[in-house]
Amino acid sequence: MLPLNVKNLTFTYEGNDFPSLVDVSMKVEEGEFVLVTGPSGCGKSTLCKSFVGLVPHSYPGKMEGDVEVFGFSVKEKPVSEIATRAGLVFQDPENQLFTLSVENDVAFGPENLALPRDAIRERVDWSIGAVRIADLRHRAPFELSGGQQQRAAIASILAMKPTLMIFDEPTAFLDPASAKSLFELIYSLKKELGITVVLVEHRLDMVAALASRVVVLDGGRVVLDGDPREVLSNKVLERIGVGAPAATRLCMRLRERGFGLEAPISVEEAAKEILKVLGGTSLGRDRG
Repeated sequence: MLPLNVKNLTFTYEGNDFPSLVDVSMKVEEGEFVLVTGPSGCGKSTLCKSFVGLVPHSYPGKMEGDVEVFGFSVKEKPVSEIATRAGLVFQDPENQLFTLSVENDVAFGPENLALPRDAIRERVDWSIGAVRIADLRHRAPFELSGGQQQRAAIASILAMKPTLMIFDEPTAFLDPASAKSLFELIYSLKKELGITVVLVEHRLDMVAALASRVVVLDGGRVVLDGDPREVLSNKVLERIGVGAPAATRLCMRLRERGFGLEAPISVEEAAKEILKVLGGTSLGRDRG
C-alpha cells in the first residue's frame, strides 16, 4: 500500500479566484525520502496540508481529484484517524507547541487517542528520547531555542507512531548550524525507524544529498519529478527561481565550458568530479 498517492489534485481556497494546486499527481513509495521544493507561493504548504487531511477538512475550499494515505482517501477519513498514519511538522513549531512543558505537548496526541496511561508514558519517553531532548522534557517550549522547539514538535508527532512524516520547511526559522543538525536528525529517524519522509525545503545545499527523489512545484503544478541529480541539474530550476546546490551549479558551468563532469549534489561529489577531470589534463599530470 502506497504511503501517498496524489491523483489529479486541484485545490482552490474559499474566496480565491485561482487554485493553489493544479492537477497534481505524484506517488510516494514506502521508505522514500522525497524532497519537495519550488519558489515561494507555488503551493508547497497546501500540498503538505492535503497529505494529512487538513485540506480539505480544516481549510474550506474546492477540492478536485484525491489524496490517498495508505489507501484511504483524505476526503473520507477524519484528520484524527489520518494522524495515526501520517504526521505533519510545520515550519513554525509554535503552531504545534502550546502547553507549559515539552512533556505535556508530546503527550497530547496519545492522550487524545484515549490510550492507557502506561502506554502514553511509554510513547512520551520513546519519542523524546528519539529526538534527543530527554533533558528538556520539563522545560516550557517558550524557553527553548528554535532548534530545540522544532525537535519537541517532531517528538509530538512521533508520539502518534506515524509511518509517514511530512516536514513543511522545518528549518525556516533556524540558523545554518541548527538547520544542519535538524536535517541530520530527520535522516537518522528515517533510517532508524524505517519511516517514509516527505520534506519541503529550499536549503538544497544542505539536504539534496539525503533525498532519494526531488519534486519541483511551480504555479501549483509539478514541473519536475525524478532522480535528484537529474532534477537539480535541470535548467528549469533557474528559470523558475529555484537555486540548485552550489556544487551542482559549479559543475554545470564547467560542463558548459567543455569539461566532462557528472552533475553532483554535494561538495564532496563535486570535488571528486573535478579531481577526476583534472587527473586527465596537463595540469593534473603536472601536479601528479
